[in-house]
Amino acid sequence: MGFRCGIIGLPNVGKSTLFNALTSSSQAAAANYPFCTVEPNIGRIPVPDKQLEIVARIAGSRNVIPTILDVMDIAGLVRGASEGEGLGNKFLGQIREVEALLHVVRCFEDDQIGHVEGAIDPIRDIELVETELILADMESLERQRERMVKRAKIGDKGAEELQPIIENALAILHQGKPLRMFSVGKEEQVLLKSLNLLTTKPVLFICNVDEESAHSGNELSEQVSKYTSQDEVGVVVISVAIEAEIAALETSEEKKDFLSDLGMENAGLERVLYAGQKLLGLLRFLTAGPKEARAWTLKSGGTARDAAGKIHSDMARGFICAETISFEDFVYYNGEADAKAAGKIRQEGADYIVKEADVILFRFNV
Repeated sequence: MGFRCGIIGLPNVGKSTLFNALTSSSQAAAANYPFCTVEPNIGRIPVPDKQLEIVARIAGSRNVIPTILDVMDIAGLVRGASEGEGLGNKFLGQIREVEALLHVVRCFEDDQIGHVEGAIDPIRDIELVETELILADMESLERQRERMVKRAKIGDKGAEELQPIIENALAILHQGKPLRMFSVGKEEQVLLKSLNLLTTKPVLFICNVDEESAHSGNELSEQVSKYTSQDEVGVVVISVAIEAEIAALETSEEKKDFLSDLGMENAGLERVLYAGQKLLGLLRFLTAGPKEARAWTLKSGGTARDAAGKIHSDMARGFICAETISFEDFVYYNGEADAKAAGKIRQEGADYIVKEADVILFRFNV
């Protein structure tokens, strides 16, 4: 998928089990004690893509290559992490390396699995983690403010531009709000991103519920939905225990039957991956031929030339046109030939804004 996200949360909320289910592996030690994950585990995860499979079947493609999501399993934060408690500084540093956060929140009761804070309270847990990230950002910005003041005094224009951004960001953080709620223009966004702050990162809250609540959630997950309704975040409800069972099954047919028995159409992990794509403002476009069918990701609003450059820089440099067909027309006309005969293939120029699931053949000359 072209980006890396980090799984965060308190200890014993299901982070490592989620990571194992996502990667269908046992790389992470899913143990019932804090800090069982000392070094970050990283997995490369192919994103399930039914549309791509359909396109590949119609095109007779020998290989099918979905988009890829890089996931880092980061050990649990605890109260005082911003001051170094519980290996906090190391974990906060690892969070800086990712582009988006999958924040796992415990929304189930289980006497056999302890909770680092005692009673189960998802809102307290969210606030605890976010407070540590806010405190870490405040400390970082205060250090950077000192540097910018010194550099501005010797005429550094970049430092002068950053100073008001830092002051406004600190004001937001002092209100106890994450910087993803800080509304700025495009130019200021670029400057803010250069500061490498934790609370600017997009967040997807994953409510980990008991197996009985996997369908529609429960009272605890509903609390999370209400609490985050005013924030620019995503919320997905899954049962990590169920996802682990699905991941352990060997064939796609077994997984399909298992989901059917539970009355579920899709695995929760698919919802997590698609929600993550939406959260980051990404879309997919598809290419297909006898050799391979492949899904690519592009920032929403990206042009045909941008899409060509995702495949190879030569394609962007020598761009001629993008022969484009919608996924629906590709399926309806059973492939490129009949779609072309029906006039459903469009020759789009370099500035064409690519749409979700466009099937594209790029013409270029280098």
